[in-house]
This record gives sequence, C-alpha cells and structure tokens, in this order.
Amino acid sequence: MTLRTRFSQALASVRGFLPAGDSLSLLRSKGGRRAVTGVFAAYALVVIGLGVYWSWPPAAFDVVENRAAYLQPNQSLVTGTATTSALLEVTRLLLEKKGGYISNDVVPPGAFLDNMPSWEYGALIQSRDLARALREVLSRSQSQSQEDVDLTLAEPRINFQNSSWVLPSTESQYRDARRYLEAYLNRLPKQGEDGAQFYARADNLSFWLGMVEKRLGSLSQRLSASVGQRRANTDLAGDTAATQSTRETSEFIVKTPWHEVDNVYFESRGAAFALIHYLKAAEVDFAEVLAQKNAAVSLRQIIRELETTQQTVWSPVILNGSGFGIWANHSLVMASYLSRANAALIDLRELLAQG
Repeated sequence: MTLRTRFSQALASVRGFLPAGDSLSLLRSKGGRRAVTGVFAAYALVVIGLGVYWSWPPAAFDVVENRAAYLQPNQSLVTGTATTSALLEVTRLLLEKKGGYISNDVVPPGAFLDNMPSWEYGALIQSRDLARALREVLSRSQSQSQEDVDLTLAEPRINFQNSSWVLPSTESQYRDARRYLEAYLNRLPKQGEDGAQFYARADNLSFWLGMVEKRLGSLSQRLSASVGQRRANTDLAGDTAATQSTRETSEFIVKTPWHEVDNVYFESRGAAFALIHYLKAAEVDFAEVLAQKNAAVSLRQIIRELETTQQTVWSPVILNGSGFGIWANHSLVMASYLSRANAALIDLRELLAQG
C-alpha cells in the first residue's frame, strides 16, 4: 500500500468522524465557557466580599490607653503626649486598617471603592490640620521661636498627595511622617537642647479649634447642599468697604451632584472620627486650661455631638430624599450633628478668649 493510499484512507476516516468531532468540540467549548464564567463569578464574589470588608471603618480607641502604648517604658506622662499619640494612632489606622490604605489603589477591589477613600480623606484632613497646629503654635512658645526640627519634617510629608501609588507612594510618605512624629513624642520628656515642647495654652488651643471650626462649617454646607439650596451671597457682609476679585450674583443655587452625595457623607464621618479622638486627647493635655476657663464641659458636649455621627448606618446606600419628603436624607442628619458641634465649638473659642 502506497503512502498516498494510506493518507487517503486516513483522511476519509477523519471525515467520517467529523460530526462526532464537531459535537465534542462544541461540548468542550461550552465547558470552557462555563469554567471561565465560574472563575469570573468567584472572582466577583471575592472582590465584593473584600470590598464590603474593607469598607468597614476602624474601631474607636481610648486616648489614655493609646498614650501608654506609644510611650517608652518609664517615660514621663508630660503635656502633649496624649495629643501626639492620638495623631500617631489615627495615621496608623489610615495605613493599617482593614484593607490598608485604599485611596491610591489601582487594582480591585480598592479601585472600585469610593466610600472608604472618602472616609480616609476626611480623617486625613483633620490629621493634617493638627500636624500644622503642632508645627506652628503648639510646639512654639511665641511667633519668633524656632520650629521643632522633627515637626518641620513630619508636616510636609503628611500633606503629600493622598493618591500617589508609586515614586513615591503615599504610604511611604505618611510612614515617614509618623516616624518624625514618634521622634518628637520621644523628645517631649527630655530637657535641654535635645528636648521638645508642647505648650498647652488657651490661645494655642483656640488656634487649632479655629481650623477645626472652618472645616466643620465647610462640611456642613456641603452636606446641606445634597437637596439643593438657594443661598444669599454673604461674602462681603459686615464690611461696606470690602471688595472681591470678581463680581458675584446676589443669590445662587448650591447643589451637590448626586454621585458625590455619599462621598461627602463618608468624608464627614472620617473627619468626625479623627476629631473625636483629637478632642479627647486635647481634654487630657489642656485639662488645666479648660478647668481654669470652666470649659471642660463645653468640650465634652462637642465630643458628644460628634460621637452621634458614628452611629451605624443600617441602609445599604446613603439616601438622599428631599428635606421633608417620605425618604430619609442621611446628609441632612449628618449636617445637623456637625452644625451643632460647630456652634458649640464657636462658644468654646469665645470662652477661651475671655480673660
């Protein structure tokens, strides 16, 4: 039998089995599609599960116990250690909470999340303000005094952009900031040129609270704009000689875009979370000042108002109903809490300013 004959017979046998071969190929193709679909379904479930798990905020901590955890053995409990330790712990939670730091993630599930990055940004802004207050006033006796060397290195690093994932990464900059803050904390009990200072004075506390006041006011306005508001232009109110760069209308409408309503809400929750701990730490470090002004109870009331913002949200989504409609509006509820805290904050600053 020639080679050509054998090849013809083999080709005929293959053609005879083509229907069965096509069916088997089709079955294999369907099975492959099922396998691919199963893999994608499992991946989607893992991503969704991790996304829900990572979106759960960290638990609150006790500022006194936290101070003891950050201090070295036999280190003195000097003024300023509670506030600095609280700042260190909040920044640690930003980096080491469930899922780690998410705002600069470029892969799922972090890349798909927006509520937790907003929460992180709110807590980060409060941490930046406190770091700035530490550098500018809390660690300096007067305006002409020299800045603390560690705080001058920590403050710009904690102000590094919050979404950089490489060269350098945001996490690396924030860890460097924590390292300099720890160095400042360890120098607080020391005396002499190697030591650091924290001046718990009424004017210093008022300076930082003034920054907090503006942040809460801004958040309250943005939260209230979830339903849209017609507002009168009060930019130049109270000063007949005041001018501004460009002319504005006497009235304007402010409304938060629907896709940003939940972001503003969670940013407010993150800011309130950090601020609760910073105010509790200030209550420890500024105890004598607050007692002299009889202002401790005012500070506790601010903390209590802010703690109401941390209640569990039972709704699966942030609702944005109209002001007096049948649906809830979580942003307006949050705005009411922050507005009450801000009003109490203004009263506290006035109390601190009294002689």
